[in-house]
Amino acid sequence: MDHHRVSRRTKILTDHLNPSPSTATSTLSLTPCLNYSPPELSNPFVFNVREMRALMDGHSLEDRDWIFNLIIQSDLFNRREQGGRVFVSPDFNQTMEQQREITMKRIEYLKDNGVFKGWLTDDGPEADLRKMALHEVIGMYDHSLGIKIGVHIFLWGGAVKFLGTKRHHDKWLKSTENYEMKGCFAMTELGHGSNVRGIETITTYDSNTGEFVINTPCESAQKYWIGGAANHATHTIVFSQLNIDGSNQGVHAFIAQIRDSDGKISPNVRIADCGHKIGLNGVDNGRIWFDNVRIPRENLLNSVADVSSAGEYLSAIKNPEQRFGAFLAPLTSGRVTIAANAVYISKISIAIAIRYALTRRAFSITPNGPETLLLDYPSHQRRLLPLLAKIYALSFAVIELKMLYVKRTPESNKAIHIVSSAYKAITTWNNMRTLQECREACGGQGLKTENRIGHFKGEFDVQLTFEGDNNVLMQQISKALLAEYIAHEKRNKPFKGLGLEHMNHPLPVIPSQLTSSIIRSSEFQINLFHLRERDLLRRFAAEVSQYQAQGESKESAFIQSYQIAEDLGRAFSERAILKTFLEAESKVSPGALKDVLGLLRTLYALVSVDEDASFLRYGYLSTDNAAAVRKEVPTLCAELRPHALALVSSFGIPDAFLSAIAYDWVDSNSWSSTQH
Repeated sequence: MDHHRVSRRTKILTDHLNPSPSTATSTLSLTPCLNYSPPELSNPFVFNVREMRALMDGHSLEDRDWIFNLIIQSDLFNRREQGGRVFVSPDFNQTMEQQREITMKRIEYLKDNGVFKGWLTDDGPEADLRKMALHEVIGMYDHSLGIKIGVHIFLWGGAVKFLGTKRHHDKWLKSTENYEMKGCFAMTELGHGSNVRGIETITTYDSNTGEFVINTPCESAQKYWIGGAANHATHTIVFSQLNIDGSNQGVHAFIAQIRDSDGKISPNVRIADCGHKIGLNGVDNGRIWFDNVRIPRENLLNSVADVSSAGEYLSAIKNPEQRFGAFLAPLTSGRVTIAANAVYISKISIAIAIRYALTRRAFSITPNGPETLLLDYPSHQRRLLPLLAKIYALSFAVIELKMLYVKRTPESNKAIHIVSSAYKAITTWNNMRTLQECREACGGQGLKTENRIGHFKGEFDVQLTFEGDNNVLMQQISKALLAEYIAHEKRNKPFKGLGLEHMNHPLPVIPSQLTSSIIRSSEFQINLFHLRERDLLRRFAAEVSQYQAQGESKESAFIQSYQIAEDLGRAFSERAILKTFLEAESKVSPGALKDVLGLLRTLYALVSVDEDASFLRYGYLSTDNAAAVRKEVPTLCAELRPHALALVSSFGIPDAFLSAIAYDWVDSNSWSSTQH
């Protein structure tokens, strides 16, 4: 190697190890360490967040705040201090057995503080709404706790209340409310989940003893995923085929004891644990086999049908289909509570992700300039703010659903079933998508269990399939809409109910060229959603009819048309949600709050359009107009950016129910924080 090359390499190495001040500063400018700055200092609120919270919660604000504080003040709820704030969330380092036991201790604490008072013994819309509000807050703390209480009160207790009569109410409602016994709900079987009609458990009547005999005839008939069955439940509602004198009368509901008060399993009952799950390990899901278990005749929940002491089957509802529908009534409350719970979990995750994005910086846009806040990047706005708009839309939808439910009448039951199925599917799908996006938007911090979002994914995934698989629910909705359409065609009467009245009016006309002002108008948005729904309904009816003309049965034709059925189910759901948003918006006085709601509603509508290929597939929008809609989305996100903090603050969720990265994430990760 020549002398010149050696000298040059020596100089390069020397300069690298001992850079001159001028060389160092020209390459890299030293900046002070990052510090947390509260976003409130630079994000002023232009509307009244308390007024917005009242719109978002819809009811029972004082009751919500009371139970928030009840949970936060107790060490039973794993209180811890980080970054100068108190946080509460379950300790998922505990074993499955420990999680189950702490769940029961928390239930005991809530009972002793009067939380469950009147949940089954008080009647009327106000009592129902208070119960829902308290249950929503409990579910925001821990899904296991919410489910464990929900199975006992809403499913077991709801079945006794709505399927039973006075003799059952007098015996069971007060004792259920006081947790003198613990109930569970044995509907699902190993071989049958969504298809309740096909369950295989068989109950016969013995007129010699005046007893029903419940039997699990095969392994696929074992009751499965029964919350509370593995450890704690003393009684269960058994859904079973009722066989009277060799004639199957269909699915009925019975009360059976499965344990005594000391926890000893009852004779001829076998129980096994479902084991560890990806979430909900504070709930003791179990499997149950019945080996000719005898129960008194009075344990048939008999508001729909009864059996006399002589063994005669009695029911005022002669139609087996209508009888079956009446027995499924308790499931409606489950879908209502799941939908509400999914929205509140989405609120927690988006609040954490947006607060973090308002204080976390990454990269500089200008040389040697300050790093940019995550939420000032248009791409980050596009990730989070449409989800925020959807959460606002779904909040209004769930409030409407709850009001429908608490004011229900026999005439409204069908509508409640369809709307609850729609909103349960849409809210839970959206929740999982929100959790995933927020987890990613929080980077590595989103992986930490203490920051809640990542762990929520495992906890709430189950919502997509329990109380009805979402894809099946979408098809059920389309089936119901098809029945409405066929009835309309046969009777030549106007559509009435389910929001289908728009079908009675002329077909909406979409302008051939869309401007920003047209795209943002509520009239254009609802017209576009109406156009999609009515066209898909007609296409669905035509496709089913075509399959039938080819010799397929009605059921087979429906199954073959599943793709358009799912498109129609989504179209119905999103139109109903947009309509509810518009109704809520119309009740607000002109001003800043109404203006922000208008931005949120428009963003919800446009993102829904952008995400659904139906608008292009069936020609509701031209490619140019679809592009114009898409182009408007980032503009709306930029306009909502200054309101992001106010919008998540309007959820009314206490700091303690969020997580450390929503606040001073530097201090909560400091060395000193590890020394406590």
